[in-house]
Amino acid sequence: MLKTYKPVTPALRSKKTLVRNTTTGNASAPEKSLLRRMKGAPGRSNGRITSRHKEMGHKKFYRIIDFARSKKDIPAKVMSIEYDPNRGPNIALLSYVDGQKSYILAPEGLEVGMSVVSGDAAEVKPGNALPLSQIHLGTVIHNIEINPGQGGTMVRGAGNGAMIMAKDGSYVNIKLPSGEVKKFLDKCYATVGVLSNMDLRNIRLGKAGAQRHRGNRPRVRGVAMANPSDHPHAGSYSDNGIGMPGPKSPWGWNTRGKKTRRRKNTNLYLVKDRRVK
Repeated sequence: MLKTYKPVTPALRSKKTLVRNTTTGNASAPEKSLLRRMKGAPGRSNGRITSRHKEMGHKKFYRIIDFARSKKDIPAKVMSIEYDPNRGPNIALLSYVDGQKSYILAPEGLEVGMSVVSGDAAEVKPGNALPLSQIHLGTVIHNIEINPGQGGTMVRGAGNGAMIMAKDGSYVNIKLPSGEVKKFLDKCYATVGVLSNMDLRNIRLGKAGAQRHRGNRPRVRGVAMANPSDHPHAGSYSDNGIGMPGPKSPWGWNTRGKKTRRRKNTNLYLVKDRRVK
């Protein structure tokens, strides 16, 4: 759900923020045992910029998320649904029957007081984690493991969900949010449900300062620069665009059609490419 504002200032005229369905009551009081300080400046190593366009932004703590759902066959009660400044979806604080607490990604439909569990015999309902072999066809899932026991690494963004399309032997075909269909071992765990905050992609910050608070520095287009020494695209933009057959990086290498996958064997488990209509 999006919230709009009365345009009493130019920034508020186009601003749209997300109304998060959290139940903490006090957003400044997360579970202290699951917090870690974030040290060092983002995008820098010993003062040298290694990743451009990043800065510290507003002070925040990192919440430790249990992507592996490591406590198997132990029921847990949802204590709260909280905001996490480091990711798009909400997170849920779980309290297990043995007293241990942990955070997980909160799917749509998960509410305070509900019980969730991780294990082979878990029920197929939002928030439960179980092997792909135990999940029915057509079920929407998230937080999918690539290797058994590794912990969920795929489909973790706000509003995302993947669908189980078919089962073939020890492999399960899953349609990812990009439209790509890949094979996963049926021993890999996944969590049932679609992740919360589906409208996050539709927000409008309204002013540049909101981006700076999030740790994003300004980005200058290469074609807007005056001198070719600053960027290969710089120079006379009005005459010939970038002035070369294809786009290049700030350091001069070609970027049109450049392959970005380092591991060639990832195509071994590809059923349908996301670029094929």
